[in-house]
Amino acid sequence: MNSTPEHLKIIGTSHIAKESVEEIKKAIEEWKPEIVAVELDVRRAFALMQKEKTKTSIRDALKIGLKGYLFVKIGQYVQEKLGNMVGVSPGSEMKTALEMAKKNNLKIAFIDQPIEITLKKFSKNLTWKEKFRFVGDIFAGIFTPKRQIKKLNLNKFDLTKVPDQKTISSLIKQLDERYPNVYKTLITDRNKYMIKELVKLLRDNKEQKILVVVGAGHQEGMEKLLLKVEVV
Repeated sequence: MNSTPEHLKIIGTSHIAKESVEEIKKAIEEWKPEIVAVELDVRRAFALMQKEKTKTSIRDALKIGLKGYLFVKIGQYVQEKLGNMVGVSPGSEMKTALEMAKKNNLKIAFIDQPIEITLKKFSKNLTWKEKFRFVGDIFAGIFTPKRQIKKLNLNKFDLTKVPDQKTISSLIKQLDERYPNVYKTLITDRNKYMIKELVKLLRDNKEQKILVVVGAGHQEGMEKLLLKVEVV
């Protein structure tokens, strides 16, 4: 069986955790990578680095599909609310990775699938069964939040830190069981895409250290896929 290359380090982050920001700073300062690869595409990276928020136009909404558009809006709302609770802007860890890479003259690689493709797939693949479950889960979260927190085993969840692997695996498993098509679109397909991009980077930059910054929900799946790939 293949092993993960020694010159590759994958960090699984939480988009609103101060711990993730500090971990990235430490990895760049101490491990000293030549390349920083992030779970972003060019468009998302540009939007993240803008001081003013970019608004989604009607044309964009039609292009990605209504379901994809609503998913983005709901996701942004939830992340902003949680970010306000802990005093960290959503995406701060990715922004930190980009800023530190630029500061240290490191090569930056955007390895995620273009957001338009992901959201188009989301709109196309979401079934009616998953739609009704999605609406039900939103209402349950609004009207019975304590019950939902207990159901998802989030009672002792610390938003300032990245969840442990056991918690992440449990949440990913629940996503797969309740929303299999969402899981495939947002997790499985993107893991495959990012590994494909990583393998290209590894082959084109032999022996150069590559720091990979992805959401914690992607880390384990990507590491497993990487073990199945012949890098050289």
